[in-house]
Amino acid sequence: MIRVHHLNNSRSQRVLWLLEELGTPYEIVRYQRDPKTMLAPASLRKIHPLGKSPVIEDDGRIYAETGLIVEYLVERYNPALAPPRGAVLYWRYRYWLHYAEGSAMPPLLLKLVIDRLGLLAYPARGFVARQLALHIEYLEGELAASPWFVGTEFSAADVMLSFPIEIARARGGLTQQSGPRLMDFLNRIHARPAYQRALQKGGPYAYGNP
Repeated sequence: MIRVHHLNNSRSQRVLWLLEELGTPYEIVRYQRDPKTMLAPASLRKIHPLGKSPVIEDDGRIYAETGLIVEYLVERYNPALAPPRGAVLYWRYRYWLHYAEGSAMPPLLLKLVIDRLGLLAYPARGFVARQLALHIEYLEGELAASPWFVGTEFSAADVMLSFPIEIARARGGLTQQSGPRLMDFLNRIHARPAYQRALQKGGPYAYGNP
């Protein structure tokens, strides 16, 4: 059985949701952030040297990095959640898997650091705010032609993009005014039964509700 090393309020919530969408049995090993530093506990380093989540175990092997985990789970357990290789939308799907962490998350992480540094980070605030607005505008525009990021069908790319869009709503400037389609996207994914089951199993998650 798949084992998910799950850290509260983290990217690993996406993995639980994906597994629920796939209908694949799994078990959860829970970890809690330090309430002062908000960092993962040192015990996670026993599973992976970087001590970060998500990490999964399957057939005696360790898999880290959300994008890789998503690709692995979809290809092994339910390829229907991705366009088939060779399809017109296949590379769009792969693009979003990489974009979610490679492009969308860095300015959101910078915003978190800047907020914690206060006045010390004041010179960087404008740059980061402009980057966040650029990404929100871009993502909003991408939903103009279809309800999901890879055309008319829900896919694992929507699972990958959920976390940066949820974080953008929490602290990145995403509002009903700046991104009505993105807000509708969040409402629709949060209403999915698999998403709700993942919340029940994963425990409190700060970004899963308006």
